Amino acid sequence: MKTWKTNWEESQRRYIDWWNGKGIVLSMWEHLQKDGAPHEVVPPPALARDLHQLWFDPKWRAENLHYQLSRSSFKADILPVANTHLGPGSLAAMMGAVLDGGEDTIWIKHVEGKELNLTFNENDPYWKLHEDLLKACKANSANRYYVGCPDLVEGLDVLASIRGTSEVMMDMIMDPDGLEQQLQQVNDVYFEVFDRIYNIIREGDEMAFCYFSIWGPGKVSKLQCDLSIMISEEDFRRFVQPYIWEQCRKIDYTLYHLDGVDAQRHLDALLEIDELNAIQWTPGVGQPQGGDPSWYNLYKRILAGGKSVMANWVTLDELEPLLDNVGNQGLHINVDFKSEKDIDTALKIVEKYR
Repeated sequence: MKTWKTNWEESQRRYIDWWNGKGIVLSMWEHLQKDGAPHEVVPPPALARDLHQLWFDPKWRAENLHYQLSRSSFKADILPVANTHLGPGSLAAMMGAVLDGGEDTIWIKHVEGKELNLTFNENDPYWKLHEDLLKACKANSANRYYVGCPDLVEGLDVLASIRGTSEVMMDMIMDPDGLEQQLQQVNDVYFEVFDRIYNIIREGDEMAFCYFSIWGPGKVSKLQCDLSIMISEEDFRRFVQPYIWEQCRKIDYTLYHLDGVDAQRHLDALLEIDELNAIQWTPGVGQPQGGDPSWYNLYKRILAGGKSVMANWVTLDELEPLLDNVGNQGLHINVDFKSEKDIDTALKIVEKYR
């Protein structure tokens, strides 16, 4: 694939190494504008008329992403990928939840009293929205960049978006067998949707995933259960681990998004999943972010458990101490870059450890 990223073959090797617990990937989440001329002269689209067009007009979004990527920096290991997300957990919208576009993101909202239907319908308007957006982006990309898989999410988080969090949590006590059945139904829909998306966006066997900008030479996904901060280790092993395990068996490269200080108690259960490749750490609001020394031992524990690590929102001054203390193997470091000058500075630091 010939992309706008001139060092793509080098970065591909680094991603493959990282999935296998080796080396360093230096990147960022999303993109910043490159210095100098764009990769290609692309006319900007007209400003979005309203929030609905900003998020839910596939043609406008595809044109806007094409324009933005034509002017984005892909230095270091930054991925050339179109972010097609339709909110964190858009799979839920295909089974009864509603997408609501805000100023900065799309919210997935529970609809009170709606009949539960945990099946896939290829005529569902929200599936059609995903399909149309992905196909429009794919047509524009023409091998110049990847089209990322949207942040579908899975399991308890999706079920809570469809039914409501309190209802799902109550079922852990009142109807655990029924809850397990529903979680398997959600997983079944997930695989149907994921495979359809993969067949739209794939480049050969390769694909990219929007959330945290990850790539692999096969099927790739970010997995999560943000509701895990509300449940015990025992419930995690019953209502989360089996469904994550199934995804890890069926998807070639998987990254688990561990979100929140209280979610750390589930790390042992995640490390038990042999097929899980990597774990990303999000400390949460009000906590020091991914490059802070307070997380060094957590990263060492993940690496010792045979998983690669992704550290996010690392600052330039945290980069060298992080590598000194955690090592130079199996680290994907997303730095909070503000300019290409920042990227150049970080590259000089990282090259000393490669």
